[in-house]
Amino acid sequence: MTTMHFTRHLLQQCNNVRGPVAFYSTATAGSQKLRHIIQDQLNGIREAGTYKSERIITTPQATAIGVEGSSGKILNFCANNYLGLSANSDVIDYGKKALDEYGAGLSSVRFICGTQDIHKQLENKLTAFHRREDTILYASCFDANAGLFEAVLTPEDAVFSDELNHASIIDGIRLCKAKKARYLHRNMADLEEKLRTTDARLKMIVTDGVFSMDGNVAPLPEIFELADRYGAITFVDDCHATGFFGPTGRGTEEFYGMLGRCDIINSTLGKALGGAAGGYTTGPRELIDLLRQRSRPYLFSNSLPPPVVGSAYKVLDMLMSSSALTVKVQSNTRRFRDAMTKAGFTISGMDHPISPVMLGDARLASTFADEMLKRGIYVIGFSYPVVPKGKARIRVQLSAAHTEEEIDRAVAAFIEVGKKLGVVS
Repeated sequence: MTTMHFTRHLLQQCNNVRGPVAFYSTATAGSQKLRHIIQDQLNGIREAGTYKSERIITTPQATAIGVEGSSGKILNFCANNYLGLSANSDVIDYGKKALDEYGAGLSSVRFICGTQDIHKQLENKLTAFHRREDTILYASCFDANAGLFEAVLTPEDAVFSDELNHASIIDGIRLCKAKKARYLHRNMADLEEKLRTTDARLKMIVTDGVFSMDGNVAPLPEIFELADRYGAITFVDDCHATGFFGPTGRGTEEFYGMLGRCDIINSTLGKALGGAAGGYTTGPRELIDLLRQRSRPYLFSNSLPPPVVGSAYKVLDMLMSSSALTVKVQSNTRRFRDAMTKAGFTISGMDHPISPVMLGDARLASTFADEMLKRGIYVIGFSYPVVPKGKARIRVQLSAAHTEEEIDRAVAAFIEVGKKLGVVS
């Protein structure tokens, strides 16, 4: 059954539902007030040119996708599918095998009756991949970030967070009772000043490994040096590095030749490692044990579904037997960045598959993305509040699955639209 036929089948089944349906009006004074308040906010978002519409994909995630309203396949350059494995047949088959053997889900949290042997196998595989002592799985890395700081840090402690860290880190830190300090983005002098003037019991330096909107990399060697000097521990969110960054895809530490140096790593299964869902914390055995006892997202969320676990396990098997995909995405990244820079575009970041094409104006970014779609290239304009005002961009993301011809086609479309909109001459 094709995707379109499957969708029609679902709609037909919904229309065939029989029986009394209770309907309650929401036309109360309170609900109408809420509607007006929200509508005013939505109007303001549209007037600012930052309203985010969702395009509907009608195929599996891949480098060539079907997009509702567009004819033919569209080249996708804005997914986190860095290794191109989201629709890989071997990964899918392994997920199906887990579905057949272990079911659709556990209907439970881990400590009650939601831990299967495959959950432990995946945790052990991640531990070996990162060369750590233990690992704990979560429903997402957002949950991993939400569950760490509150469980570990007390009012006697202090946490030092890069000002451009991911929203999930910001939210997770808000939940804890430690003293909180934000240091200027990648600014080691500011970080050192804050470390020097704090007499906390435990000092934790928190940073993204790779910053998702800019594609730049945390200065880990300098961070580790400061941590040693001031007796701090280090935490890295490596979601945009795990599986494809560094010579063998082991992330930001490996990129700097410092594998094993970071105290705590949080990352995701929902990007390079299969692209479905799931996150994890890996680090000292005692920390992981404590998180199993206290981490609220772990204690109160359903276990990861077996097909997700199986898919991620298969991807890790592939990565630990060959670095070919990691090498390919790095080669594709260089090809795109070099060609775009030569064409006159400003590309942010540091030789990372996240390659933001900086445009500045929010409306321009949105219009640019629409024009690219007309030319068969799927990219999205990013603007405030996702990025700072005046820093709107098209965030291009390269994949190991992109061919050189596809990359060249995307660059040609960028040049054509860039000339039409006055971005390049």
